Amino acid sequence: MQVTGNLRKMATELVAGKAIYSLPIKDILTPLEPIAFNPLIGNVIKLEFEGYINSVLSGEKIKKAFGEGLTYTEFMESPQASPSIIRPELSRIHEGVAIRDYEWEVKHHLQPHSVYISLTSGFKVGVTRDTNIPYRWIDQGAVQAVKLAEVPYRQLAGLIEVSLKDHIADKTSWQRMLKGVIENPKDILDVRNEMAELVPDELKSYLTDSEDVTEINYPVELYPTKVKSLKLDKEKIIEKKLMGIKGQYLIFDDGTVLNVRSHSGYRVAIEY
Repeated sequence: MQVTGNLRKMATELVAGKAIYSLPIKDILTPLEPIAFNPLIGNVIKLEFEGYINSVLSGEKIKKAFGEGLTYTEFMESPQASPSIIRPELSRIHEGVAIRDYEWEVKHHLQPHSVYISLTSGFKVGVTRDTNIPYRWIDQGAVQAVKLAEVPYRQLAGLIEVSLKDHIADKTSWQRMLKGVIENPKDILDVRNEMAELVPDELKSYLTDSEDVTEINYPVELYPTKVKSLKLDKEKIIEKKLMGIKGQYLIFDDGTVLNVRSHSGYRVAIEY
C-alpha cells in the first residue's frame, strides 16, 4: 500500500504496558488515515522524500524547517517554539505575563504539570503537562517512570527540575536508549526519594509520595549494536526492514534509525 502526505510525530498509546504506535499523515494540513505501525515490524517499508516540507502550522511550502516543521518566522514567533518549552522555569503566565501568546500559554502552561523521574538508558528528571502522561514518557523511550511532584502551573515544575540538574540528568542519551542499554543499579522509587530530599524546602509541598510506577515495553525485535541516524534531506529514499520502534525512532535492520518527530512536515511517499 502507498500513501503520500506530510509526516507528523508518531501517536502513541499504552495498552497493558506496551507502547502502541500509529503514524499520522496529513495532506499538507488535512488529516489522512493514520497508519498502524506495530503490525509493520518485520516488514520492509519505503519512505521517499519529495524534496520539500510544508509548515505544520501554516502549510507553507519550505525547503528547510526550523524546530519541528516550522518556518523561520514561525520558529521565532510561535508559542510552540517559545523558550519556555525547553526551559519551563521561564514561564510567567501564572503572573499574567506571556512570552509569545497569552491564550496559548494559558491553555498549555497555566495547567497542572508533573515533575517526574524516568529510566531511559539511565535515570533522568523531566517536566510535562499532566495531559501528556504517559505519552511524553513513551516519546523519550522511557521503560519506567514515576511522578516526583505535581504543580498547578509550568514554572513551578521548571524550578523543581532546575534544582535537581546537578544531581541527575535532564536529557536522554538517545543512542544508548536505542541500543536498549539500561543502567539501573537502583530502584526508581529510591531514586525518586533521593531527589525529593534535594528539592528546596519552599517547593517540597508539591512532592508526591505515589508509588505508582509506569512500566513501558516497546515493540522492538532487535536492538542495534551501533546506531546511525538517518536524515531524509540526505537520504531521500529509505527502503529497509523495520525491526522496532522506540521513543520517536524507527529502528531498521542495518542499525540505522529515523527520528520521525524531527521530520515533521516532510512530504513523503510511504510504501508498506
